Amino acid sequence: MIATGAVLTEGTVPSAPEFSEAEIRAAVEEASLYETHVAAHAHGAEGIKRAVRAGVRSIEHGSLMDDESIALMAEHGTFLVADVWMGDWSIEQGEREGWSPDVMRKLRETTDVQREGFAKAVDAGVRIAFGTDSGTYPHGMNANQFASMVKYGMTPMDAIRSATIDAAELLGWRDRVGALEPGLFADLVAVEGDVMNDVDRLTDVAFVMKGGRVVSAA
Repeated sequence: MIATGAVLTEGTVPSAPEFSEAEIRAAVEEASLYETHVAAHAHGAEGIKRAVRAGVRSIEHGSLMDDESIALMAEHGTFLVADVWMGDWSIEQGEREGWSPDVMRKLRETTDVQREGFAKAVDAGVRIAFGTDSGTYPHGMNANQFASMVKYGMTPMDAIRSATIDAAELLGWRDRVGALEPGLFADLVAVEGDVMNDVDRLTDVAFVMKGGRVVSAA
């Protein structure tokens, strides 16, 4: 659900809610009939709080989260999926390509404050899953996110877990992916060096296995 306005969409206000709590709850209840869940695109604090109280599974972005919304996410076990690297790329790309003043203003107003909120969410014990807003920037650049997550409070292992076992839990696919365990898809990557000391090594992948089949090897 688009629970608040957006940053890259002209004419919307990121801080403004776009659905009432009752409307979001209705979507959550309908989704549960199909044994699935609701992800809420939510930048603004009020929209985040409405979505969490209504029972969504995850908050996407959370750019303008406040202390109350962070506490609510921690209390309810709601996942935060925050793309804390994407702002750097978008601002640079927007300046090169001449994106509209409205979009550039919103990017600058949300990038740094999102990172401050992200660090608070990490400290508060909010469950965090790897998020890239991929499609905004080209696919294949996703791993740039790891270093930013570590910079803003996560350990390298927690950042890696956010993209593997924790992301699988968010999606309800913990019985299929996310770990190297018997019975799960053998999906894995390998890199050279120690990612615990330099998580940015994950941007240079030397080996890829998908479903037990090697698809790329240096």
